[in-house]
Amino acid sequence: MRNGSVQHRSFSRVLIANRGEIALRVIRSARRLGLGVVAVYSDADRDALHVRRADQSVRIGEALPARSYLNIPAIIEAAKASGADAVHPGYGFLAENEQFARGCKDAGLVFIGPSPHAIEAMGNKAGGKEIMAKAGVPIVPGYQGADQRDEVMLAEAKNIGFPVMIKAVAGGGGRGMRLVTDAASFPDALRSARSEAKAAFGDATVILERAIQNPRHIEIQVFGDSHGNAVHLGERDCSVQRRHQKLIEEAPSPAVTPELRAKMGEVAVAAVRALRYEGAGTLEFLLDASGEFYFMEMNTRLQVEHPVTEAITGLDLVELQLRVARGEALPLKQQDIKLSGHAIEVRLCSEDAAHDFMPQSGRMARWQVPDGIRVEHALESGAEVPPFYDSMIAKVIGHGATREEARGRLIVGLEQLTALGVTTNQAFLMSCLRHPGFAKGGPTTAFIGAHRDELLAPRADAAFDTALAGLLLYVTNPRAPAWRRGRSLSAAFPLPAKIEIAGDALELEVTRERDGSYIVATEGGQDRFEIEQFDSEMIRFRHDGVMDSAKFLRDGDRLYVQRRGIPFAVTDLTLAAPKATAANGGDGKVRAAMNGRVVAVLVKPGDRVTSGQPVLTLEAMKMEHVHKAGIDGVVAAIDVAEGEQVTTGKIVVEIEAG
Repeated sequence: MRNGSVQHRSFSRVLIANRGEIALRVIRSARRLGLGVVAVYSDADRDALHVRRADQSVRIGEALPARSYLNIPAIIEAAKASGADAVHPGYGFLAENEQFARGCKDAGLVFIGPSPHAIEAMGNKAGGKEIMAKAGVPIVPGYQGADQRDEVMLAEAKNIGFPVMIKAVAGGGGRGMRLVTDAASFPDALRSARSEAKAAFGDATVILERAIQNPRHIEIQVFGDSHGNAVHLGERDCSVQRRHQKLIEEAPSPAVTPELRAKMGEVAVAAVRALRYEGAGTLEFLLDASGEFYFMEMNTRLQVEHPVTEAITGLDLVELQLRVARGEALPLKQQDIKLSGHAIEVRLCSEDAAHDFMPQSGRMARWQVPDGIRVEHALESGAEVPPFYDSMIAKVIGHGATREEARGRLIVGLEQLTALGVTTNQAFLMSCLRHPGFAKGGPTTAFIGAHRDELLAPRADAAFDTALAGLLLYVTNPRAPAWRRGRSLSAAFPLPAKIEIAGDALELEVTRERDGSYIVATEGGQDRFEIEQFDSEMIRFRHDGVMDSAKFLRDGDRLYVQRRGIPFAVTDLTLAAPKATAANGGDGKVRAAMNGRVVAVLVKPGDRVTSGQPVLTLEAMKMEHVHKAGIDGVVAAIDVAEGEQVTTGKIVVEIEAG
């Protein structure tokens, strides 16, 4: 057995130290190999789908990750109690934690992943860059020193030259990462990155890198086994990002030629062999416009975006992990690996793209996935999306013979997917996929920033959405006459309504005509509808000679509508009392914009603040969100404490004008 390698042996029952769609993905492959599966869950996931799909499920703690999914002793004890003899970490949480891998080994459990030695060497960004540099791999200039004092970090940032990237040394997924453009903003960004890294990975250590402008983010999927074999499975392009988190991934990359693929693949395989690496891993690079590439980090785990590689190779990467972990040799050589077609994956997230991608949580009242396309998820109608974990709730993968075919299938799949009750980035993803810049294969990491206004532009038929919402509020209103096909003998009379849509309060009138049609009058004019079909979930109608349809969900005064894949929400304000306060802080009260945990109170009573000044930071779904003063004045009260969990709308800071 190699020095530092895991102890290979047979196993029959796998505990999955993760949650949601990750756990379900591992369950699927494990069962195909005839393995039993055990799930773990926090209090927030008590009724989650992965808990019910496993053979057995074990509670490991409270909702916060540090008290559950990051709790190493609790997870190892769960494995022992359930009779599991192997542990799969999934991706995220403890997947790149060498202490966890070592703890599993010491407990006599097979860790389905690389050895603790390999995780320690490459899972740590600083150590990984040193190893790559010694191997002659080009790396991004930066600082990976052990001295983490604020003044040292600032001095090193100045030496590197702004803009610089601050990166958490542990973990990934964009958490603990900040782009800093000048020295003045560096201290606040450093504090925020450390806080976020500590909350997500239990380690506040960071590194610094020079920010390479407008690169491609390219990663190479690698596999190694205990017999000395190593292969790469081609590259993925993960350039479309927001908040430094991947949003759209594809394989192969439109920017990588066969020659460049071979060169990057050789570098990646050489690294795997040098490490005597076993299992799945990913080497991440930045590719500049000249074709030069720079090593950033190695993820010693499976990636969220692995389905696009599976689509073009025909391989099950989780199955390969399981086979390598029990000591089998990789079943294929490099020359056996052929890439077929093109695949694109989007990350469906519970977030509000129009409001700086603010995380959303709550009850997913209706969830339906289309047939004919791969959707990785752990949702069902009525499921709760908790505020404690990552905002990604599903992955949708399109595969075709060409990139254009894959893109088209993915757009159609997103149009047919239904997610009502919690705001998601569904419309934003379709906007990205339809953008000419993406269609031509040109996106870099600057894509969303450069085209943000276009991607978030209001729909040209937004006025029609208002009219359709008015119609649906009328026909679902128990006080209005029930819809019946055909003519009506009743006299036509208008029913006034006041609604809120896209943050605007609007007034309209709906009239049922004697011929059975409906007239919706708004400030923009009138729209005439003929309803052809209507039930509790869907309406089919004619408008201006065009037959169309929409899905909807009425939940009290809240109406959720989805037409042509674009969801929007409406609130019926007809009988609502006037709002007493402004939600944006204009009344001096700063309110929590989401469910989250207070990680930093940045002011104290008596402090004078100006409008727009940061006053408090919340952490939700592994990301930090700064809340700012809405007016100039003096802080009158702080209504929360650091570490406190708050709900959306709670007053957290009060400011008196003056």
